[in-house]
Formats: sequence, structure tokens, C-alpha cells
Amino acid sequence: MKTLYLDCFSGISGNMLLGALLHAGLPEEVLRKNLSLLPVYGYDLIVTKVNKCGISAIYVDVKLNVDHHDGDHDHHHHHRHLSDIFQIIDDSQLSSKIKGDSKKIFLLLAQAEAKVHGVGVEEIHFHEVGAVDAIVDIVGTAIGLDYLGIQAIYTSALQVGKGFVKCAHGLMPIPAPATAELLKNIPYYNGEMSKELVTPTGAAVIAALSTGHGNMPANFLSETIGYGAGTWDLEIPNVLRMHVGEIKKENVITKAFVVEANIDDLNPQVYPYVMEKLLDMDVFDVWLTPIIMKKNRSATMLSVLVTDSILDQVIKVIFEQTSTIGLRFYETERKIALRDIIDVKLPWGRVKVKVSSYAGKICSITPEYEDCKIIADEYKIPLKKVQQTALETASIIIKKDAISQN
Repeated sequence: MKTLYLDCFSGISGNMLLGALLHAGLPEEVLRKNLSLLPVYGYDLIVTKVNKCGISAIYVDVKLNVDHHDGDHDHHHHHRHLSDIFQIIDDSQLSSKIKGDSKKIFLLLAQAEAKVHGVGVEEIHFHEVGAVDAIVDIVGTAIGLDYLGIQAIYTSALQVGKGFVKCAHGLMPIPAPATAELLKNIPYYNGEMSKELVTPTGAAVIAALSTGHGNMPANFLSETIGYGAGTWDLEIPNVLRMHVGEIKKENVITKAFVVEANIDDLNPQVYPYVMEKLLDMDVFDVWLTPIIMKKNRSATMLSVLVTDSILDQVIKVIFEQTSTIGLRFYETERKIALRDIIDVKLPWGRVKVKVSSYAGKICSITPEYEDCKIIADEYKIPLKKVQQTALETASIIIKKDAISQN
């Protein structure tokens, strides 16, 4: 499985991600060609090689041309709303996957800003994050991830910096409130640098697209390393180190814990919210089972499958978010089929398909639901048609690969 591991010892930002992707193998001409498909004007993309404390890295800068006017596309970019940015992305000729990832990142940005300021999502003016440079950084990152075929993103703990940063609303503590909101359930630390090392854009990309956080994942083999430079000159290299490689998975038995709580007095509307909270913590699975408790009382058993590393956090969420006053947990064994992701080209765009195998034989071929949904919505065709076409195309590809290997 093609994987990124982001070593964020000096933070992360949109331009650091772009620089690292270029350094790791994204051709500059591919980036520029795809960005030209966006109806965004009045900027120059400056790509330079720099040296940060002895490390050669790529620095990407978006220079705005404040004298440029083109109807609605003038230099007042900071007045754009989420719907305006979605329209820019939707009006482009970019692939459905790039559009979907870009919109997911911007949606999380808007939601974080809205929560901090206590307003609705569509009331947010993208002061810091809605300008042309952020659009280029976010969509450019989605372009790079798609080009490199990245299927999973893992990150180290993030050094966010310390002190205060000047925003449109005045001085804000580091991490800025919107950044802190985006970094929920993502490990970070302040460190010793009195600078803002993690920007809202960088935090949003991780919050939207990352698979896991902490140490480099087991069985990860780094094949290429790229460095994306940040703006600051610090005592440490202000770079994002990007490892591009593969996770080699094996059919092994792993240890896990099942956490269970019998609940008979919780508003049913709360369960989907709790399940979403738990899934955001990267648990293996969450499920509900209808049960009958003492006095023939109807109830629901909430079950969660987790690793021991987040067991305490999961227990805390269950106590905080549900009405239970007790729960149980026990160790179990987990065995999974090998999983691989293939990229399938359909008449309407590209779809990722999960191929699972056990004991050397394929046991499941599953098109990625979100990819199919984006295409179905965009082209106004039935979701089941997209899924069936993806399944048939993937089956042909797998059959051809098997023949070539024999």
C-alpha cells in the first residue's frame, strides 16, 4: 500500500507539503498543468531550492499580483465563502478524487473557524485560509497525493511552536484556535520555537486525509524522502520530511480489546454522534446491538474494537458522551485479510478499489464508496452503476495481472 509518513519535527504548512511532494517526485510541470485547470488568476507560483540548516529542500511560494483584475476574480480573495471556494473547485477540470479531497480539507477549515467564532459555516469569511495561496496549497497537495498514488498518510507528533500569532482578529495563542480545533485527537507539542509552525492549512490536510499518528507504522519501508521548506529560519531545519514508501502487510494475529457498555436510557439520536467521535479516534470498529436487560428492559450494547494504545481514551469518551455508569473490556485476537488498493480509471474519473486476500486467494473486491459517491453526484448517474463499473474494471485488471505473473 503506497504510504506517506510525515515527520513534522518542525511543523507543517500548505507550502511545506507542496515543496515536499515536489522533492519526493511530483513533477513541477504536472503540478502547474493541473493548477491551471482552476479558475483562479492573479498569482505566480515560485518554486526554488533552498538550504535549511544544511538540508536541501524545495520552497514553494504563491506570489499574488495585487494589480490583477478579472471580473469576480479580483484581488479581494479574503472575502470568499466556503460555497465560493467549492464553486472554484467544481468549475475546474480536475479529477473527481482531487476535487473531493480538496473540498474535504476546506470543509474542515470552515467548520473549525465557524466553531471558534460561534457562527454558521457559510458565515465564515476565509481571511487567513481562503486566499489564493491557500487554494493553491490545498488543491496542489491533493494533486500531488493523487499523482504519487498515495493510499494512506501517517504523521509524527507535530511541533506547533509557542507564543502568539497575529491574525485578522488580533493576537492569538499558538496553536491558533482554529488550528487547535483541527488538531483534536492528533498528538502535538509546543517545543521551544517561538513561531507558528503548524498553520491551519497544514492542520486541515492532516485532519482530513491522515490515517494515523505517532510512530512510523509497522512494516513501513521508506523508498523516497522529500523535504519541503517552511518560511522561517530557525535553530533547527524548518522543513517537513516526507517519506514515501510501502506498508507490507502480512496475515498475522494481532491483539486488540473489545469495550462494551449496556445502555438503556440514552436518546437514540446520540448514538450516531458517539460512533462518529469514536471512529475519528482511529478505532478498528464500532457497532450497536439491541439487547434485553433486567426487568425485560430494551437496551443497546455499544461495542468498540480498539488497540491498547487508545483504550483509556475510548473509555473516557464513552463515559463522557453516553449515559452509561459502567462498562467492561477484554482482550481478544484479531486476524485480517491482506489488503491492497488499486486505482481504476472509469469513463467519469478514477476510483480506488480495495482488494482483500487471504491464504493467497482474493476474497473481496470493494470499490471505495466515497470515490463512487463523488462521481455519482457529479455526473448524475446511479451510485450502483458506478460501483458495478468499478468492480468489473478492477476484476479485469486483476485478471490481467494474474496472467502476466504466470
